Amino acid sequence: MTAPVRIPGRWRAPAAAGLAAGLALALLAGCDKPAPPAEPALRPVRAEPARAVTLRDFPALVGEVRPHFESDLGFKVSGRVAWRLNRLGASVRRDEVVARLDEQDQRNQLATAQADLAAARAGLAQAAAEEKRQNTLRNDGWVSQARYESALQARDSAAAQVRAAGARLKLAQDQLGYTQLRAPADGVITALGAEAGQVVGAGQMVLRLARPEHRDAVFALAENRLADLPPDAPVEIALLDDPAVRTAGTVTEIAPSADPATRTYAIKVALPDDAEALRFGMSVVGRIQTGARRVIALPAAALFQQNGQPAVWVVDPASHAVALVPVGEVRIDSDRLLIGSGLEEGALVVTAGVQTLVPGQKVRLLDPPAAAAAEGAR
Repeated sequence: MTAPVRIPGRWRAPAAAGLAAGLALALLAGCDKPAPPAEPALRPVRAEPARAVTLRDFPALVGEVRPHFESDLGFKVSGRVAWRLNRLGASVRRDEVVARLDEQDQRNQLATAQADLAAARAGLAQAAAEEKRQNTLRNDGWVSQARYESALQARDSAAAQVRAAGARLKLAQDQLGYTQLRAPADGVITALGAEAGQVVGAGQMVLRLARPEHRDAVFALAENRLADLPPDAPVEIALLDDPAVRTAGTVTEIAPSADPATRTYAIKVALPDDAEALRFGMSVVGRIQTGARRVIALPAAALFQQNGQPAVWVVDPASHAVALVPVGEVRIDSDRLLIGSGLEEGALVVTAGVQTLVPGQKVRLLDPPAAAAAEGAR
């Protein structure tokens, strides 16, 4: 008879079942404990320390040398241009003829006025002789007083006609003289407005005359800089193509209104008389000296607004929490934000990501130099 076979696994089955039950109880017990809260995600931002810079001048302005006194010359009468000075940049003297009109019509008017004056004088001579004759006859009792007074009135009327004819003759002479355009002062021709053979009206610009003894450097100044421009500010002027040619001037005139097209204000800087190298039309660079002051310079993207007022986000180096700091005397120069008050030098300012922050929020610095500066400030 064969002996029964013993199976070892069956003898350990009760122990395995007990272990499984213990694990199940442990899992059930673990479900009763609350899960730890998740760490809030830190918002990444870029930041950099606020640095102070010395603001000495306005930004360089590019302008042009122009005459201080410049006149548009035109004829006082209309007519056809017979001749004009055709050399742009020519120097002329006072009373020099620079253009002429065809004067035939004016000569005809002058001849008519001369004839009218001669006729009026002849009439006056006849009326005067008649008045004298009537006076003699009245004294002898041959004519009445009324007849003499009529002759006297005719003589006075003839004298008035002579005066009127003389005035017309003077006007005709002036009209003939107006056919010659003369320079009112010594100067240089800077523009031509009409050609020979062209019919021009009275007052139409034929030539432009600039007086060379006074010159200005003219610049266009943005309206946001106008309030910072002190009166009589000194300006350093240099040629655009040759900075070695330089001189100094003073602001003498500021336009009272902005240019309607560019919305800028024209400022004139008087140049010294000895700056002969700066000729009309040359391009110059002007640097306005306004005194030095310390301002905070940041990227323009750091600017934020709170209730319509400028502000920046500042990171606490210890907690990495942000706070909104109001600032004043704010100006954007090219791509820089210049802050005059409200911010300390060295403060860690958020320069990217400012629109998604709230006060007290903790951030993560993406910029390694800014992060190192924040760690070093702890």
